[in-house]
Amino acid sequence: MKIAFFSDCYLDLTGGITSSINAQKSALEQNGHTVYIFTTAYPKTDQELKKLAAQNIFVVPSCKLFFRGLTPISRRPGIIEKWLLKNHPEIKDFDVFYIHYESGCSIAGLRLGKKLKIPTIQVMHGREDVGEANIIPRGFRTIVACLLNWFHSWYIPHQTTVQRDNAFANSIKSAKMWTLMVNHANYADLVLTPSNHFRKKLLHYGVTKEIKVLPNGFPDEYFPKNPSVKSLKPNEELKIIWHSRVSAEKRMMPFLRALKNVTGKYRLDVYGGGGDFFRAKRFARRHHMNVKFHGNVKYDKIQSAIDTSHLDVLVSYNFDTFGNTLIEAEAHGAPVFFCDPDMQEVVPKGSFIMSKNETKQAMAEALNDLLNHPENIEQMSKTMLAHRDEILSSHRIKTLEQFFSDIIKK
Repeated sequence: MKIAFFSDCYLDLTGGITSSINAQKSALEQNGHTVYIFTTAYPKTDQELKKLAAQNIFVVPSCKLFFRGLTPISRRPGIIEKWLLKNHPEIKDFDVFYIHYESGCSIAGLRLGKKLKIPTIQVMHGREDVGEANIIPRGFRTIVACLLNWFHSWYIPHQTTVQRDNAFANSIKSAKMWTLMVNHANYADLVLTPSNHFRKKLLHYGVTKEIKVLPNGFPDEYFPKNPSVKSLKPNEELKIIWHSRVSAEKRMMPFLRALKNVTGKYRLDVYGGGGDFFRAKRFARRHHMNVKFHGNVKYDKIQSAIDTSHLDVLVSYNFDTFGNTLIEAEAHGAPVFFCDPDMQEVVPKGSFIMSKNETKQAMAEALNDLLNHPENIEQMSKTMLAHRDEILSSHRIKTLEQFFSDIIKK
C-alpha cells in the first residue's frame, strides 16, 4: 500500500505523537509499504530538507516567525493543498491518507483526501481542550479557542456544536475546542483513538463516524533484548526518570513541588524540553533539589536512561489519552507512577503506583510510601516484563494494516 501521513506535530518535537508516528512508519515500511510523511517544521536548510526527503519526510509550507507554543505552525490549508499537488503529484495515486492532529497540515490532508477520493483515517491523539488551556495565558483562552474554532470552520464544516455541560465541556473555551475536535473527526472516513476512555468521550460529544481503538506500540528496533528486573534496596537512592514534555499540561511544576516534600533519597533525570523547562530548572536549583535537566536528546539515549531507572513518571491529569512514556517504561521493565486513573488502561495491573489524586500532597505521599516499601519496585518490574511483548509495534501494526485494507475496499 501507499500511505501518506499528515501531521502538524512531528519534526522538531518530542512527545507521544512523534513516537507513535515513528514507530508506525518503521513497522509499515518493514512490511513493504510505501510511507510518506507531510509535516510542519521550523525553517530548514536545503541540505536538511534533502536528508529528510531521502526518508520520505517532507516539510509543507510553514510559518517562519510565529509558533503556537513550541510547535511549528503550517501556512493555510489551501496553500498546503496547492503545494502538495504541485510538488508531489504522485500523491494522487496513494491508497490512504493517515491524518494525525487537527491543525493546518492535517486539515489539508483531510480536504485533499475528499477532493481526490482517497479514503482518510483520522487519529484523535489528545485532549485539545486541555492543551489549549495550558498553553494559552489565562485571560486569552476563550478568545483563542473561539478563533481556532472559527479558523477550523473555514475549511471543515461544523455540523455539530458542542454545548457546555458539567462533564468535560464545562466552559465556553472547552466547548469550542470539543466542537473543533468532533467536527474534525467527523470529516474523516474512519477515526482511530489510542484508548477506550477517549473513544467514549468522543462518542459522548457527537462523533458519528466509526471509532476504532488502536493502542500505540513500541518500535521493534529499539525493543530491549534482555532488560533486567529493577530493584531498590532500603535507603538506596530512588532513580526517577521524566521523558515527557516539560510543559504545563504535563504538570512538571506540580511534580517538582511534590518531590520537594519527599523525605527519602531520590534523583530525578528530566529528558525533553517545553514551555516550563527554564522555570523548572530555576525551581529545582532554588530549592537545592537532586534534579538534572538533560534537554532534548536522541531517542536511544532516553531508552538507555529508562533502563537504569527505578521509576518512570507521567503526572498529567485529565489530559493524556494514552501515555507513550508508560509503554516505553514497560519495554524496559520499569515501574511507573501516575495520577490519572485513565492511565490504568495503558499498563498491566500491578506494574504501577497511582496517587490518590493529582495534588502535590497526594503525589508526595505515594512516593514516600514507595520509599518506605522499596521491595515493591521489584514486583512491579517483574509484572512489566511479563507483559512487555504485547506492546511491540510489529504486533499492533497488523491491526492498523487491516484498518487500511478495509477502508480502501469500501
